[in-house]
Amino acid sequence: MVTEMRPRIAATLTELFERDDRLAIVLAEISTDLFRGPRRSDPARAVNVGIMEATMVGVAAGFAMEGFHPVAHTIGPFMTERPFEQLKLDFGYQGLEGTFVSVGGSYDYGAEGGTHHAPGDVGVIATIPGMEILAPGTAAEADRLVRASYANGRASYLRASLAQNTVSFEVEPGRLEVARHASHDDAPVVIAFGPMLSRTLEAAAGLDVTVAYATSVVPFDAPGLAAIAGDHPHLIAVEPWYEGTVTGTLAAALAHVPSRIDAIGVPRRFLRDYGSAAEHDRANGLDIAGIGGRLRAMVAV
Repeated sequence: MVTEMRPRIAATLTELFERDDRLAIVLAEISTDLFRGPRRSDPARAVNVGIMEATMVGVAAGFAMEGFHPVAHTIGPFMTERPFEQLKLDFGYQGLEGTFVSVGGSYDYGAEGGTHHAPGDVGVIATIPGMEILAPGTAAEADRLVRASYANGRASYLRASLAQNTVSFEVEPGRLEVARHASHDDAPVVIAFGPMLSRTLEAAAGLDVTVAYATSVVPFDAPGLAAIAGDHPHLIAVEPWYEGTVTGTLAAALAHVPSRIDAIGVPRRFLRDYGSAAEHDRANGLDIAGIGGRLRAMVAV
């Protein structure tokens, strides 16, 4: 069984491609080796347009208008920022169906510099009304979310990453999981998004907090959050993208009660240092020690 997200997603899409002749794959020079099978078996449905991301989205829109289920794939900033106008107009405005799979966010390509960083991807995509946003935490969850989104009648953004959790859940779009319960109902609720769950659970050791787990940003499980948050909730989001990206979503989910919302995520500044993803995590306070220190300070207030 493939244990990394990107090859697992490619294997899932290859399987779906072979049994669903309405699935089309559009690439922009990234991961072409992982899709060698579809490109050989039906090159009319599995297309590599080269390093032209706007064209990739445009070709995917053409497939969608002809009744196909297009899936486009490339690196995070090339998937969400370079072709943003095409995503907004070709898919959002026209209401077309398509799945857009990225890798590399926020700084998995940390040694490549700012052109390959994508901590703003979810915030960018969230400005497109109706766009589904999914962030699996393991390869197995990526498999489930690809199967759930590739032909669901809407445009979906799926954010894959190198970092993974140690345990998988049977996730579904729009469903919040509870990974750990506090000892009392009024305890703070920490919501870990995507691959932040395992490190958040370790960081929260010794704290009396409920830890919830979200792989779905849009749609978000507002009823599920309300059910565990209590009447005067204190929420802490631990997110793998820019800090505060999901704050509005959480506030809207709890608009019926007064609440406090804190966020732990990628600092809103340009990352000018070069290094591995783990080194960036440490530098940005998103490793276990960094998250733990901030959680303890937030819970103590």
